[in-house]
Amino acid sequence: MGAGRTEFARALVGADPVTAGTVTLEGRKVRIGSPADAARHGIGYLSEDRKNYGLLLEQDVATNIGIGSLKQRFQSAGFVDARAMRAAAEEFIGKLGIRTPSAGQTVKHLSGGNQQKVVIAKWLLKDCDILVFDEPTRGIDVGAKEEIHRLVDELAQQGKSLIVISSDLPEVLRLSHRVVVMCEGRVTGELSADEATQEKVMHYATLRAAPESGSGPGTGSGPGPGPGPGGRASSASAASVPPADGNGRQEMVR
Repeated sequence: MGAGRTEFARALVGADPVTAGTVTLEGRKVRIGSPADAARHGIGYLSEDRKNYGLLLEQDVATNIGIGSLKQRFQSAGFVDARAMRAAAEEFIGKLGIRTPSAGQTVKHLSGGNQQKVVIAKWLLKDCDILVFDEPTRGIDVGAKEEIHRLVDELAQQGKSLIVISSDLPEVLRLSHRVVVMCEGRVTGELSADEATQEKVMHYATLRAAPESGSGPGTGSGPGPGPGPGGRASSASAASVPPADGNGRQEMVR
């Protein structure tokens, strides 16, 4: 069993069933039964497998950016306003610096970093206030990774709330305001940006629960008695609601 970060994110956005717990948004409990419900509540999910779950690889950039907002913005009486969708896509191509010959380029021909920007543009066009990034820089080169990091920072400054799930520890420490660490499906630690170090994160990342037959302190949902060998973890920056000054927050789940 892994850390459970992706399972948590998928449950949060309604992609997987929730067996326990509640989701509270702006002080009120909400029920999210599908990704479409999540989107209606302003929550966008960027899957770690963007090619299978985030993109229509055989379609063009404009379609991929506009597909999430099709019914709300570009469709009327069964007809799609392709010109308006292309104009909206071109706006986000400029805003996010997506390197493509045109909005009509087939998205499979873009680099990994630019494909990721297309997915981000889709959710920004949808006007989502909470974005869940699952392994946002996996499979992209160093230059593109830094561009994604800058974009995450800019979105936080604009007041977006971000949950960044990453197994890249330097990325976690670079991006997060708060780090929530998981191991074997349990939250084992929480650290502020000032407290977080590689050593502390890895300590919590290897806190494994005691065997079910045990009666010691570590059994159940709380942290275990100490680090155990071979524990798997993930980094996750949890998304907090933007504070009063309008700056967003990034939280990482590791």
